[in-house]
Amino acid sequence: MGHAMLQLLLRHGAPVLFLAQVLGIFGLPIPDELLLTAAGALVHKGQLSALATPVAAVGGCLTGITLSYLVGRGIGGAVLHRLLHVHAETFARAQRWFEEFGGWLLAFGYFIPGVRHVTAISAGTAGLSFPCFARYAYPGGIFWCIVFLTIGYYLGDRWRDIVPFTRAHWTIIVAAAIVMVSAAAVFGRALRQRTRHV
Repeated sequence: MGHAMLQLLLRHGAPVLFLAQVLGIFGLPIPDELLLTAAGALVHKGQLSALATPVAAVGGCLTGITLSYLVGRGIGGAVLHRLLHVHAETFARAQRWFEEFGGWLLAFGYFIPGVRHVTAISAGTAGLSFPCFARYAYPGGIFWCIVFLTIGYYLGDRWRDIVPFTRAHWTIIVAAAIVMVSAAAVFGRALRQRTRHV
């Protein structure tokens, strides 16, 4: 993560985190996980507020994902693809996964780099209702923020250790996220079938 962004976070705190989350989730190249991890470490050191920081992180995340969904509903995927310069393969993969996993991709797609930026757009272009979108996307966003804030909080000054780890094991992290999405989708289907037969 850039030194300048860290200095902005230290100087202005929660508002910078909120804005970075909105823009990062919406698709700008901001290292969301590392920023959240750094924020958690700064809370541990007493340099950021223990209340305002998670509120800003979650609020920014949910605002960004909601804006993505609304833009997907209003503009459509093809136009947004050109505006945000998302790779065609990434966009197509997210749409395929969304068709296969549905709302569960919204819940766990945050953990898959490049996918979380387009899952809400895919949901919007697919015509998913807002209540259904919110039911999956909002708990997933809260969970994602809490995970990385907590990692940073408990790592403390060692939060930078996660950078080489994530670079070295990114394939494993992505694979684990895909497994989580798949398991959640299978569980969800089984639960729906069971409730139909009751």
